[in-house]
Amino acid sequence: MYLTRFRVNTHRSDARRLLGSPHRLHGAVNASFPTPPSREGSGPRVLWRVDRNTDSETLLYIVSPGRPDLTHLVEQAGWPASDEPGWATFSYADFLTALHAGDTWGFRLTANPVHNIRHQYLKEGERTKRAAHRTPRHQMRWLLERQERAGFEIVQKPEERRLLPVGDEYELVVRDQIPLQFHRPQAGKEPRTRAPGRADVQITKVTFDGRLRVTEPALFRRTLTHGLGKAKAYGCGLMTLAPVRGEGATA
Repeated sequence: MYLTRFRVNTHRSDARRLLGSPHRLHGAVNASFPTPPSREGSGPRVLWRVDRNTDSETLLYIVSPGRPDLTHLVEQAGWPASDEPGWATFSYADFLTALHAGDTWGFRLTANPVHNIRHQYLKEGERTKRAAHRTPRHQMRWLLERQERAGFEIVQKPEERRLLPVGDEYELVVRDQIPLQFHRPQAGKEPRTRAPGRADVQITKVTFDGRLRVTEPALFRRTLTHGLGKAKAYGCGLMTLAPVRGEGATA
């Protein structure tokens, strides 16, 4: 397994075009591997995420079973003439192996929190429809409901640090809620006529920052290498870790 970090040159029009289309960026990430990444089977998959940390720093993170070659991204969305390397790739396997129950980490996760609802306008045969969670409260609950199966638990705040009597129990914040609508071309088919305002894909990307504690290392390793939630092809599901007050190692 490998963890790769690529800095995007947002001053370039091609870079902005990529960032504006999860479908294009998905294709650019897949093009980093000689063999297209498989989405089938039980093995680790390619995950990616874009972090817009500041106006001058936008980073693309990729977790993958094989080492990527991002030469094409440097030429399209980086600094091709720079003496600095266009990306950095780190071995991830040793870090994953070193995770143990009880380890505490800061984390960042961009996900697509959804739930199934019943709707009076569903087509015949459809019992439920997938819909995005819209409020931070429900988005947090979505993550909390999955933590046990994902091998971790969100750290709870000491009572003296809780600003509200309800809803402020955890070291967890929601930021950067981004609704996305875009078209997904079908290979070998003519573009379909679409009604104005309609899109093939509609997702809501939400970024969580917080602190967690590892409870089941094997399950947690799977979460880090397989992703969490839906829309993984479009920049959701990747969780990365950072040390907390000197604990652990950077990832």
